[in-house]
Amino acid sequence: MYSNEIILPEPKKKGVVSVEEAIFSRRSVRQYLNKPLKLEELSQLLWAAQGITDEEYGLRASPSAGATYPLEIYVTVREGGVEKLKPGVYHYNPHKHSISVIKEEDCSAALYNAALKQSCVLNAPINVVICAVYGRTTARYGERGYRYVHMEAGHVGENIYLQAAALKLETVAVGAFYDEKVAQVLNAPKNHKPIYVFPIGRRKIQQKHNR
Repeated sequence: MYSNEIILPEPKKKGVVSVEEAIFSRRSVRQYLNKPLKLEELSQLLWAAQGITDEEYGLRASPSAGATYPLEIYVTVREGGVEKLKPGVYHYNPHKHSISVIKEEDCSAALYNAALKQSCVLNAPINVVICAVYGRTTARYGERGYRYVHMEAGHVGENIYLQAAALKLETVAVGAFYDEKVAQVLNAPKNHKPIYVFPIGRRKIQQKHNR
């Protein structure tokens, strides 16, 4: 049985795929091989989303208005979705580069139903869910802060896309879902508002990309 907190493997700061190559190969794909991700790959994806890239000032992998960092990252893991990791819902802590166990159960079907029964959500080994705590940014910038939060979510989403491409994984940005139902699946606090879901899985050979 895992403790409530799992320290992730140290993310790599250098890779063999250039930024240009990742941009060129990035596509939105909804079909994945039925194979698990490695824990190191999950670690790399979460670091690319919100990992600390400047220890002195606590700055992260994606830009944030006023460094208010309003986003919270969750990940749902299907049964057999990640090697050495139980199925469940986890919350990412960028400061410790760790995940905390929220639920130890396969919530793929529940998230699938909350996401309008999109098969990519059901079949993906993992789903990375981005939630927003709007008050962190609106407290400083007022109503304009809502726009900044959504811009930041876009930055994080592209980081996920490019890191997935560099790892030879596939993903797709999903925005169609019932917000409250997704929050219930995550067991998220009321001020953690889901705004993005990224199913992620292994790349299939010779499949058609949709965008």
